[in-house]
Amino acid sequence: MSDRFAKRFERPVISSVARIAVTVLVTILFSAAAHAADQITPPAVPEGLDAPTGFKPFLVGHAIGTQNYMCVVSGSGFEWVFIGPQATAFDANAQQILTHFQSKNPFDNDVIDATWQHSRDTSAVWGRKVKGSSDPNYVAPGAVEWLLLRVTGAQVGPTGGDRLSSAQYIQRVNTIGGAKPPIADCSTSTVNTRKLVYYEADYYFYQ
Repeated sequence: MSDRFAKRFERPVISSVARIAVTVLVTILFSAAAHAADQITPPAVPEGLDAPTGFKPFLVGHAIGTQNYMCVVSGSGFEWVFIGPQATAFDANAQQILTHFQSKNPFDNDVIDATWQHSRDTSAVWGRKVKGSSDPNYVAPGAVEWLLLRVTGAQVGPTGGDRLSSAQYIQRVNTIGGAKPPIADCSTSTVNTRKLVYYEADYYFYQ
């Protein structure tokens, strides 16, 4: 067989081998991802913050951002009122996976709920507090409380993405910072001003 014809016959063989290799690699990666998801261990939490029996964590993200407050008149005095979070959550490889904020929940009469949206497929869930804890055996001084939240609405992304929409419960744990500013900082001179207080937290999503 001439070199010219030999080369023509070599190409399909190499291409087939490459396709098989890619198929095997993709299968391994998907299997590894599924196995990794199975290996997420629920965090130790204060009493009452465990997800209900039968629900398992499938996603965890470390959020960095702010807990936001506004100084308002309250009775004969003043107080800081919580007006929502603004944070970005990252996976174990420091890749952005979620954004966290407050928005109208279209599944519950546009009530404003805590919201998480997946950064890749834009699936989203809304959640509401079931119970919180400031147990000093778990929660650091000056940190916002740990929470168990129930998902009150979920939607897939515009192209059918559903990485987040299967969530039923969410835990906020391992919080750092984010507590209300000192009440002395809220006064006549600061009414209607906002404070964006730095915080970090881990969010566990259960299905």
